[in-house]
Amino acid sequence: MLRHFRWFRLMLAVTVAVMVAGCSALGPKLQAPDLSIVSVDLVKGDLFEQRIKARMKVQNPNDLELAVRSVTYTIELGGEPLGHGLSGSSFVVPAKGAAEFDMLVTANLAGTLLKLVEKARATGASLNQVEYRLRGQVRLERGALRTVPFDEKGVLKLR
Repeated sequence: MLRHFRWFRLMLAVTVAVMVAGCSALGPKLQAPDLSIVSVDLVKGDLFEQRIKARMKVQNPNDLELAVRSVTYTIELGGEPLGHGLSGSSFVVPAKGAAEFDMLVTANLAGTLLKLVEKARATGASLNQVEYRLRGQVRLERGALRTVPFDEKGVLKLR
């Protein structure tokens, strides 16, 4: 289970990094902020659903502050739904500064992993890597663009 928790933590870091990178679509002068996980706490969980509170730190390399109202997303692994999440409250990342915020995540890690293993067995494929898809939106408090959608796809190496 510890291995799955580490894997989930990696997935969470990738997820949030891709979401905040969507902020770079706001204009040519904005750079994507850097994200790191401060802490991860299991709020409630069983085999089929985990509710997790992740404390995130975002560093803004831009000369403009980012006033984020909320971040929402859904993530799929290998075409299977893994989970969804949202930021706990609005936050502002100062220009050339840093801020922390909470991400609330609802996931079904065990169920998704079981489905991926079943698919791999049925097709004879290995689970050395898995495709992911991350969709959602960043809602800003102000600015010309108030909602920045994102839809990212990629591959995660598992071994």
